Amino acid sequence: MRLARVAHPEGVAFVSVEGDGADAVVLEIADHPFGKPNFTGKKWPLADVRLLAPILPSKVIAVGRNYAAHAQEFGNEVPGEPMIFLKPSTSVIGPNVAIKLPAASSRVDFEGELAVVIGQPVRNVPAAQAAQAILGYTIANDVSARDLQKSDGQWGRAKGFDTFCPLGPWIETSIDPSDLAIKSEVDGEVKQDARTSALVHKIPKLIEFVSSVMTLLPGDTILTGTPEGVGPIANGQQVSITVEGIGTLTNPAQAA
Repeated sequence: MRLARVAHPEGVAFVSVEGDGADAVVLEIADHPFGKPNFTGKKWPLADVRLLAPILPSKVIAVGRNYAAHAQEFGNEVPGEPMIFLKPSTSVIGPNVAIKLPAASSRVDFEGELAVVIGQPVRNVPAAQAAQAILGYTIANDVSARDLQKSDGQWGRAKGFDTFCPLGPWIETSIDPSDLAIKSEVDGEVKQDARTSALVHKIPKLIEFVSSVMTLLPGDTILTGTPEGVGPIANGQQVSITVEGIGTLTNPAQAA
């Protein structure tokens, strides 16, 4: 199932996306998408609604240096345990919303990632049971002010600006994330081209590790790391990140 959050003619709702292309429609879900969906009977053509960020997480937990080649391109070692950091909920935006390039930074990078959306409250969940905690998977762009990341020595400011966490276009609940193609393009030019099988710390391990530190709530989102090929984006450019089995997340870059 593809779960989305949309602005429709009567307001905002969670929906299930059915069909593809011009024939795609969205079916309204009552209340929330967790557990068995309860449909209201309302539906609209996908073309008549606006896709929003598919979830508004209480927190976004990102994982650094989780592809060996990405660690190497910046001269870093691969950490023995997952390296986690937080992005604020206010950094989340949906498809086609502009990434605002702050005046405080002279280099803002894209980072295409597979993201995991949690479906139920969990704490200290073993890796073997991690799948039970997952609602589904979406696409993320861990936008980073690279110069501030280097100068600050910690990543809170560099990763935390408003609009620095695009998510979407929807949450796919029925894919195997272990070996998916992931590709990032800037203005149509391929910059990242890898597979999730190259993740150093796999998704079950990430959920076990993160949930040993903090309680994960429904909707919380884990960004699993970015492969090699990250680079800067400039005012007027467009970033598109595609993950096999999910779709494509596209956002323009705009000077703040």
